[in-house]
Amino acid sequence: MPENQTRLGRIDEEYRKELSNIINYKIKNPNVTGLISVTKVKVTNDLKYAKVYVSILNSKNIKDTLAGLKKSSGFIRSELARKVNLRNTPELIFELDDSIEYGAKIDSILKEIMPKKED
Repeated sequence: MPENQTRLGRIDEEYRKELSNIINYKIKNPNVTGLISVTKVKVTNDLKYAKVYVSILNSKNIKDTLAGLKKSSGFIRSELARKVNLRNTPELIFELDDSIEYGAKIDSILKEIMPKKED
């Protein structure tokens, strides 16, 4: 079992790198805007599905960008199949990862609080 987890971890990481490239350089969908980072990829044990966590910054519309990614998932999947040579390529499920945004919000709150403490 642990060796399988190691393999899945390597697949997750490989997919994360490739999906990042595909999303940032190959997608021509006008709805997909902003800085999109693939933060994490989690492949199921049977390699049928992959949850792709994306962080979207400076987008005109986050919902449209996420919908655009979902709409482009067939194209993204076929590009992924060409880059990563595995028997089958999983179906991609895009999820919004707002942890970076959340962290930025916490930072700004802390910046507001900190000077007040020094007084």
